[in-house]
Amino acid sequence: MSTGTKAVGLGGVIVATALPYREDATAPAGLAVDYDRYAEHCRWLVDNGCRGVGPNGSLGEYSSLTDDERRRVARTAVEAVGGAGVVVVGVHGPGHHQARHWAELAAEDGADGVLCLPPTMYRANRGEVIAHFEAVASVGLPVMVYNNPIDTKVDLTPDLLAEIAQIDNVVAVKEFSGDVRRVLEIREKAPGLEVVAGADDVTLEALLMGATGWFAGFPNVFPAESAELFALATAGKLEEARALYEPLVAAFRWDSRTEFVQAIKLGMDMVGRYGGPCRPPRGPLVDEHRAAVTADMQRAIAALEERKARA
Repeated sequence: MSTGTKAVGLGGVIVATALPYREDATAPAGLAVDYDRYAEHCRWLVDNGCRGVGPNGSLGEYSSLTDDERRRVARTAVEAVGGAGVVVVGVHGPGHHQARHWAELAAEDGADGVLCLPPTMYRANRGEVIAHFEAVASVGLPVMVYNNPIDTKVDLTPDLLAEIAQIDNVVAVKEFSGDVRRVLEIREKAPGLEVVAGADDVTLEALLMGATGWFAGFPNVFPAESAELFALATAGKLEEARALYEPLVAAFRWDSRTEFVQAIKLGMDMVGRYGGPCRPPRGPLVDEHRAAVTADMQRAIAALEERKARA
């Protein structure tokens, strides 16, 4: 039976939040979650124009957290944002019983929606994928399914999404295949499903093709500018959007690379925020990558400073 939740949208700029750690010899890998700093970061993102935050995504290193940490991170985001923005909690899990468990906790803790990959660590078939999302959606929160065929080896094709979209409470797809041709095909085959840009370096292209959201990484670094880019693109102001987007794309490309968490955290450090270290299995950037991220970030920062000076 339909719950009517399909009317709840998960569009706009929702930031997949990076998670700060502080050194603590008693914590896993010697790094404890800094919840106070995380709460401040969530508020800062919403205060700078983003619609909401997404705790416990891959950028939030959910798979490196203990169960207690993972729930507390989600609760911290909900409490920090309050009614000022939406909170879409990552509920990824190897099986649907685990993903549903995290969705139930998210509902208890006041989340506005959940983001969910297909089964992780297992190349699920079509029926298993549908069963996975049915279980998560049965909790009752709006569900954004997450297509990341690079990491999960499961591709939520437009044809499969058309079937998934029939599940009550499934309202959106975070599209991370990198193929912008899919935006229109998804809209054709699953017209009731919101298409959300999932890769920062094809965001403008996806928005111009009709995506209505951006589940984003580099807005951890540039939230106000990212919110402005979204507004320009969705208003059809192509020339202004391109002028803002093009100097940022070299940095944004790191969102689609293996080292995306480290790169975004370095970007945060470079603009005066706190990015800090990652927990294993992620280690520090090698010198070559650190130099490349630094150069790409310096170009982006310089362009934004010049743009601000002209304003």
